[in-house]
Amino acid sequence: MSDSSPVPPTAPVVLDVWCELQCPDCRRSLEDLHALRARYGDRLELRLRHFPLEKHKHAFAAAQAAEEAVAQGQGWPYVEAVLARVQELERTGEPFLVDVARELGLDAEEFDTALIDGRHILIVDADQAEGKAIGVTGTPTYVIGGERLDGGQSQEGLRARVEEITDRLLAASGS
Repeated sequence: MSDSSPVPPTAPVVLDVWCELQCPDCRRSLEDLHALRARYGDRLELRLRHFPLEKHKHAFAAAQAAEEAVAQGQGWPYVEAVLARVQELERTGEPFLVDVARELGLDAEEFDTALIDGRHILIVDADQAEGKAIGVTGTPTYVIGGERLDGGQSQEGLRARVEEITDRLLAASGS
């Protein structure tokens, strides 16, 4: 008698992306993230982690807004839309965050309320604390397979390194 039970799918490799939405380097990293998504599809899970830097006065609010976008089912599209216009965020702050939500068809009033009531502060604080604990000092920083890769100083060769680690982890899992 053969076992016809379905084989459970292999869990994807997780790439934690420590980012802040007022960071020009994080904006530049989007090209790499798009290439990684195209290459690996659902075998690689990109997980947004917040690391707002003190030098960017709207970064903490932007992280909270990104979490509201996640709650409304549009986390990455929102993150990419904000990063594409970093200078506008720098100039106009929180009203810009609400405008981006509106442009994406999200509930802008809920964004405004979330920025006032602070419902996502604990998520942002927890990410930032974890980042500090593992040695994140700038953005973007990636963590994959237990390895921390710092893109805050230079992103040169970073995508190739992420691909090397991903390929190794996928081979080890049989994917």
